[in-house]
Amino acid sequence: MPGVNGDSPHLGLWTDRQHHGLRYRVPVARNHPRVSVLLPVRDGMPWLTSCLRSIRRQTLSDLEVVVVDDGSADGSGAVLDRIATADPRWRVIHTPPHGLVPALNAGLEACRAPFVARMDADDAMHPHRLELQTAWLTANPETGVVSCLVRHFPVQGIDGGLRRYETWLNGLLDHEAMARERFVESPVAHPSVMIRRRILEAAGGWRDLGWPEDHDLWLRLFGQGVRFGKVAKVLLFWRQHHGRLTWRDARYSKAAFLRLKAHHMARGALSAGKEIVIWGAGPTGRRLARELEVEGMAPTAFVDIDTRLHGRRRRGVPILAPEELPEMIGPKTTVLAAVSALGARDLIRARLRGMGLVEGTDFWCVA
Repeated sequence: MPGVNGDSPHLGLWTDRQHHGLRYRVPVARNHPRVSVLLPVRDGMPWLTSCLRSIRRQTLSDLEVVVVDDGSADGSGAVLDRIATADPRWRVIHTPPHGLVPALNAGLEACRAPFVARMDADDAMHPHRLELQTAWLTANPETGVVSCLVRHFPVQGIDGGLRRYETWLNGLLDHEAMARERFVESPVAHPSVMIRRRILEAAGGWRDLGWPEDHDLWLRLFGQGVRFGKVAKVLLFWRQHHGRLTWRDARYSKAAFLRLKAHHMARGALSAGKEIVIWGAGPTGRRLARELEVEGMAPTAFVDIDTRLHGRRRRGVPILAPEELPEMIGPKTTVLAAVSALGARDLIRARLRGMGLVEGTDFWCVA
């Protein structure tokens, strides 16, 4: 098996690379394919065969697969090397176990195609995924990122929360919808996207700042005016299991998501010196207020439907009834709807729209 300093199993030519202190060697591609599939792998043996089979069955053949073996200790690297030996479109980069973000950035530096398609080792893609997403980006040159509909599996591992998230995610079908809801949750699934490589490189790739690296990237791209699209067809089968980083890594906790949202809102939606009113004096609203204070943006009031809270104060500011909100609204006021209870977002959105407020300008849903 070739290691960081080994020989290529199929090309015999390597180039040295360094990214944020990580040194590694990359097999050199001899052509320039249409799509680069970027696949980080760490101990993926339980699901790797299914994932690799789905890539090899793609109807689009003008591709390369750039795999970053991030220090696997379960034999994944040997499986990948055997495929690369048989198919020169596959290139495997072996690195020590540095983590997902360094693996993604190392892989990005090795990608040669104008389009980069993300994939994870525990998921599977529809045979037409790459063909349809490539056609989308080709037909829509103004679009920088294209996703697709997703389906969670296996069925027995999907709870009500995941089903609601899948329904919400698959309901965001155009750029405007994804941009409008971008502070609620990640509006695209990370392993479902195809991105123009020049846009990824211009953004500096992925960052590890203690919060979700994918949502951070989407918020940066939205802030830069990059347009998103979505193929209205299920092209990614998104496996759920207890080993996913989403369930066991603090970077994907609720607290980390709120830090991420506050950081990006302070540099975008709230950066024009606006007054902030948070609808929701419960745990989510209070935590969001705390994170905004860290960013130098304290709310001027809370709004809540709980009559027991009216007239009280949270973090030094008053809690108002919804009926009092119109008096607070001015040209420089932004309302943040931060109630995570089931169904609350739609009720608050309807109420704010009924006041004549415009979503994405006068108010944002953030939970």
